[in-house]
Order: sequence, then structure tokens, then C-alpha cells
Amino acid sequence: MDDVVVGPVDLSARVDEALAVQALAFGLSHDEIGVRRHIVLRHLESRGARALAATTPDGRLVGFVYGMPNNRVHWWSTVVQPYLRTEGHDDWLDDSFVITELHVHPAFQKRGIGRSLITTITDSAAEPRSILSAIDTESPARALYRSLGYRDLARRVIFPSAPSPYVVMGADLPLRRR
Repeated sequence: MDDVVVGPVDLSARVDEALAVQALAFGLSHDEIGVRRHIVLRHLESRGARALAATTPDGRLVGFVYGMPNNRVHWWSTVVQPYLRTEGHDDWLDDSFVITELHVHPAFQKRGIGRSLITTITDSAAEPRSILSAIDTESPARALYRSLGYRDLARRVIFPSAPSPYVVMGADLPLRRR
């Protein structure tokens, strides 16, 4: 990670670069990128929303994270709430900082960039815990989240139009370090 710096970013100004990274990391189509662009820009207007980027010395954006204090009226919360309630974890929607998106360009993965992005953004959270959702499969991202202290709160969560089920994970803050 020596050649990559993690720091604050005006994600609204660099949304297209960030979505290009997300498209590569997550396999998004051109149409999906257009939909997500609108969503990201709307999220960034939320109270307490903030973002970080991982950039190379020449300023290339190779990773990003953004999140905000969770709000039960936001779409994501309304979708996951019934699943969390069934598992007895409905209270995680309160006093939590939600990691909305975290993506690292595939050529820069496995270098600690994702870990640095998520720990740096949650270190400044006022909330005592963090929640996120991830595709419900054993993946490097899921292993990263577990290593940081996230645990499964609800599995087999279905988001409208998502082809695969998700898992909602939560961790007390600060996140665990190596």
C-alpha cells in the first residue's frame, strides 16, 4: 500500500471514477452504473455522509468507501429491517454507522487498501457500531469484514433486483486491528 494514500474525497466530484472502480470490482453493467450514480449522489446529501478515497501518487482513484449514520427511513434500512427483526437484531439499525459502499480496483486488491478505507472511515464515526451488507457468499470481502470484528446479523437478505442474496453484518467500534 506504499504507493496508495487514503484520505478524504469529494465523492460527488469524482463519482464517475469511483463507479468505474465499482464496476470492475463488482461487475456492473453500463445501465447499473447509471442507476448507482444517482443513488450515490443522493446518499452523499444525507446528514453525516462522508467518503474516503485511495489514490495513487498521480491522483488515480483506485478505491473508495462512503457511509453515514444509519437512518431507519432510508431504503436500505426498510429492506433489511424485517430480516434483522426475525434474528433479534433490529436494534442494530439505531446508533450505527452504515458502510454504504466499499470497493477497490481489482489490480489493487489484497494490499490492505480496503482495510485501511473501512477502518479510517469508522474511526471517525460518532456511533458505537457499524453495519453493512455484502453478498452472502464466502468471499475475500466477507473474510475482511470478519477479521475486523463484523459478524453476521441476518443472512439470505433479498434486495429487489439483486441477483444474489446478501448478509447484513455488524461490528462494535472501533474495528478490530491485526
